[in-house]
Amino acid sequence: MTSSNDALTAAASPYRASGSLRGRTILMSGGSRGIGLAIARRAAADGANIVLMAKTGEPHPKLAGTVFTAAQELTEAGGGALPLVGDVRNDQDVARAVAEAVDRFGGIDVVVNNASAIDLSTTDAVDMKKYDLMQDINVRGTFLLSKLALPALRASGNAHILTLSPPLNLDPHWAGRHLAYTMAKYGMSLTTLGLAEELKDDRISVNSLWPCTLIDTAAIRNMPQGEAIVQAARGPQIMADAAHAILTGSNLPAGGQATGNFYTDEQVLAAAGVIDFRPYSLGAPEDRLVPDIFL
Repeated sequence: MTSSNDALTAAASPYRASGSLRGRTILMSGGSRGIGLAIARRAAADGANIVLMAKTGEPHPKLAGTVFTAAQELTEAGGGALPLVGDVRNDQDVARAVAEAVDRFGGIDVVVNNASAIDLSTTDAVDMKKYDLMQDINVRGTFLLSKLALPALRASGNAHILTLSPPLNLDPHWAGRHLAYTMAKYGMSLTTLGLAEELKDDRISVNSLWPCTLIDTAAIRNMPQGEAIVQAARGPQIMADAAHAILTGSNLPAGGQATGNFYTDEQVLAAAGVIDFRPYSLGAPEDRLVPDIFL
């Protein structure tokens, strides 16, 4: 399912890049739709090579797009694309994705940890299979993909790991709202924090990115009352532009280091010169947009 905001192209976006991803190779978990695909399309418009590892090889009855249709979009946008059907929970699938990325494009410059599972149930209500799924995809998957890509990233002259996870906010409110999901997302953020410190001498930047508002995705639309909720959301292009700014180093927020940051989309794009965020919205006034969680 697509949204009206899918028509917002890089050319129509209020973000004007000062850098390019041309020739760089990005390995992304997920990416067959939503925020991941938007990030990949923005990179492909520069001429980047994108390796997508996603589970959706066949059309889903409720979710639009497969890893193959996504790859077609990327080549049409001007980039290289390698679609791989695989599960970030599976060690062999991840190792194969890393090996095929290096074999096809000669290396890996960027890892984007995009794959994530969500369940906002309370502790009483959450199914333990869902708990395990969130831990396996969000935490273990982020750790595994980053880990196995490290040799290739060390060989790159401009390496980056970007994870879609929130700032580490220890306000008890967020743990009390949905403990299982909070632990899973914060596990991704702890991976950013730890790898940034561990790899600081390896010239590999490690950062996280999170939206200030709700983003229109199929996952949100498929939640109860999701079709109504996303009317007060922004489209995924805002995250694509913010990721592009981070990965190209385009006028990042002053005072920050190159690694170990927990950026928000608005923070990054404001530093890159965006002053009007209304083009990213689906129609709701700015003061009626739904804030994202963890902020």
